[in-house]
Amino acid sequence: MGETTIEAIDLARQIVDIIADKKGENIVLLDVRERTTIADYFVICSGTSERQLKALVEGITETIKKDQGIYARFVEGNSATGWALIDYMDVIVHVFTPERRAFYDLEGFWYEAAVLLKMQ
Repeated sequence: MGETTIEAIDLARQIVDIIADKKGENIVLLDVRERTTIADYFVICSGTSERQLKALVEGITETIKKDQGIYARFVEGNSATGWALIDYMDVIVHVFTPERRAFYDLEGFWYEAAVLLKMQ
């Protein structure tokens, strides 16, 4: 992980912008600081195909690396599984197919977290 001075909320907002540019759908930014110690923010989005999920994950990781010098701590899952997680420590990104997103229902699980942004 590279050295950076970017605030977690600014990183999360940049990730939201990358997702929107890549035509990700149903983007949600949750503030989970009061609910867990694993992260400060969750970014959740959907992609309509395996190809789009791959493009979203690659777009996020490559742009953040290029712009901020930050490498994801790890990436779990992949486009073939219909779900991927990108861990930036204070910001965790979940990229789903609509079916996987409905199955895991993270918004329902974290219903007490503050919704900072919701984009259809």
